[in-house]
Amino acid sequence: MAVLASVADVEIDSDGVFKYILVRVSKKGGLEHKDVVRGNKTAEFHNNIFEKLSPEMEKLELECKCLGGGKIDHNSKQKKIRVFGISMGFGKADHSISVEKLKSVYKDYEITWSDDTK
Repeated sequence: MAVLASVADVEIDSDGVFKYILVRVSKKGGLEHKDVVRGNKTAEFHNNIFEKLSPEMEKLELECKCLGGGKIDHNSKQKKIRVFGISMGFGKADHSISVEKLKSVYKDYEITWSDDTK
């Protein structure tokens, strides 16, 4: 469990609108798991984020499964994050789970989600 606990719950860019994915990380062959949020502006497609995360987790002997994706609008000046949209390749993430993960890191932010596409 220590290895799993060492994986950050959230890693997103500090500002802008960008793609994100919700990923379930687990020990290979084990039942223990945790869900993590990853997102950045450099990803042209949601799969680009997953392709970067997966080898990092394999080095820790963990495996990951993408649960879906969408977009994040992060405004650090106003301390607001909006989660919305869908991933064409992975489907829509459960934004409510993503928001709970974000709230655990960005405690003084206003964080909302919707099924809007824009």
